[in-house]
Amino acid sequence: METWLPGLVILVVVMFAGVPIAVAMAAVGGLGLTMILGFAPAMAMVGQTTFDTGLSYPLSVVPLFVLMGNLVTRAGLSDELYAACHAWLGHRRGGLAMATAVACGGFSAVCGSSLATAATMGKVALPQMRRYKYDDGLASGVIAAGGTLGILIPPSVILVLYGVTAQQDIAKLFIAGIIPGILGIIGYMAAVWLVCWRRPEAGPPAERLPYRERFRALAGVAGITALFVLVIGGIYAGVFTATEAAGIGASGAFLIALARRRLTLATLLETLSDTAATTTMMFMVLIGALIFSNFVNIAGLPAALSGMAAASDLPPWGILLAVLGVYLCLGMVLESLSMVLLTVPIFAPMMAALGYDLVWFGIVVVVVTEISLITPPVGLNVFVLKTVMPDVPLGRIFRGIVPFILADIVRLALIVAVPSLVLLLPNLMR
Repeated sequence: METWLPGLVILVVVMFAGVPIAVAMAAVGGLGLTMILGFAPAMAMVGQTTFDTGLSYPLSVVPLFVLMGNLVTRAGLSDELYAACHAWLGHRRGGLAMATAVACGGFSAVCGSSLATAATMGKVALPQMRRYKYDDGLASGVIAAGGTLGILIPPSVILVLYGVTAQQDIAKLFIAGIIPGILGIIGYMAAVWLVCWRRPEAGPPAERLPYRERFRALAGVAGITALFVLVIGGIYAGVFTATEAAGIGASGAFLIALARRRLTLATLLETLSDTAATTTMMFMVLIGALIFSNFVNIAGLPAALSGMAAASDLPPWGILLAVLGVYLCLGMVLESLSMVLLTVPIFAPMMAALGYDLVWFGIVVVVVTEISLITPPVGLNVFVLKTVMPDVPLGRIFRGIVPFILADIVRLALIVAVPSLVLLLPNLMR
């Protein structure tokens, strides 16, 4: 029997037994390496993997982008962003929900975290939608779905970890996520329109504001816009690398928070502590995933999968659809970070052997992961929203999300069928 097969079985068993995913992957990977290489070489590989990951220069973008998102949240820019979207869209039927989708996309551009985007926009947008008697299902659905854009629209921490795991250019991954992110916003707005077309009472219009107030509201998004253009524009133009952009973005967010007088010594220390805790969690999962990746690579799983794909009668697109099906199933029981880090070392070599571009595949993986964040039973964005609106049953929230899941499936099919939607901007980079 192949060594990797019992390893995968044991990993699934210990994860469902409640062992943290980082510990499970590291323990099973270390045990598998010991069986193949012996104790001393296996422990040397585990130690070297941990050491190299902790000192990895490309991974320094993770704490910096997490810090940037925390500082932007602390600066209160989310309130002004939503107010501007409200001013321009709120007077339409379902307009507040559409404004929420746009605001989620804008906040994602300086946050990089799905859960943070959902939690922040839930606190900002939900009171306004409830004020105008929006249906709770529609209100919670658009916030949960819009929050998923946090891991796609750059800067995305998940894309950083995918790039390190699959050995792909992080800057190209960032730029590749822009068009699919915009398509996501458009799709969510279309889902809101469809719901309100069928049930007009679900999204009553708010009052129409004069154009003078609308343009005045746009001044509130100047900080977020400037930060996004500086970070992503600098990467796209080749002025600085993704790592340098992370440092510039964190510095810019700090200056904005300082200028708005939202920082005290206590809040700064709290922000730094939250950043350190989040980064530590991500690094632990990444180290565990890399140890497990070393095990399955040495045990021959990627070669076995490639051989199975070559021996099957399925065309490359058929194998791709099978892989996407695996992701959709895993998304029902695993959270996004664990799912990406667990599967990319297994599937990326096979996709490369089939001739698929791994930058494009990374965006496809993230879009599938977005869907998993809002699907039962482990839709983490839904549980985040549950803490914001505890009086709404989970079943009602999940029912409200259905139109947005359908919009995500349409977007996924579109970028799978037309890869140039993903690769156009990266191919134009300097």
